[in-house]
Amino acid sequence: MKKAAIYLRVSTERQAVENQRAEVEQLVRARGFEPVVYEEVESAAKARPVLDKMLDDARRGQVQAVALWALDRLHRSLPGAVNTVLELDRLGVQVLSVREPWLDTSGPVRPLLVAIFGWVAQQERERLIERTRAGIARARAQGKRLGRPATSPLKVGAALQLIEGGLSIRAAAKQAGVAREVVRKAVAAR
Repeated sequence: MKKAAIYLRVSTERQAVENQRAEVEQLVRARGFEPVVYEEVESAAKARPVLDKMLDDARRGQVQAVALWALDRLHRSLPGAVNTVLELDRLGVQVLSVREPWLDTSGPVRPLLVAIFGWVAQQERERLIERTRAGIARARAQGKRLGRPATSPLKVGAALQLIEGGLSIRAAAKQAGVAREVVRKAVAAR
């Protein structure tokens, strides 16, 4: 039976690939493919080892299709989306998308559509960055403290006492409920 790589990606641990899984698996099975699932929790703007493995498997002929919930799961940049889809085309690997059904068609208009939707994904990412920066600037202008909340000096002190008692930084931090890096900095400051 032919195999389809199902690529499921979310950007953070607070999100779940389960929101994508059912529809993508349904699409793959409807097309007669056996699903091979590749799950990743990583921003599209960063290196993604699971995506790299899936593409290597496609290059080796281990999958005959790649299925996505949407093109932006694959890439958030125009060049990335276009290059990946066109490489899969050259390899003879069919690209299926729940949200972009035109991806599994052929013809002279397809590369243009890939470019347009890649551009849309890139614009969405840029708008997200702009909104985030605007929110941070507004919070700073209002005098709000940004970043993680300060760690209680009592907890840091407790961790330092545990280290003096013979525990490792890791064990002391865990027992005191303090981040390891906070304890490392406190030890270095002594």
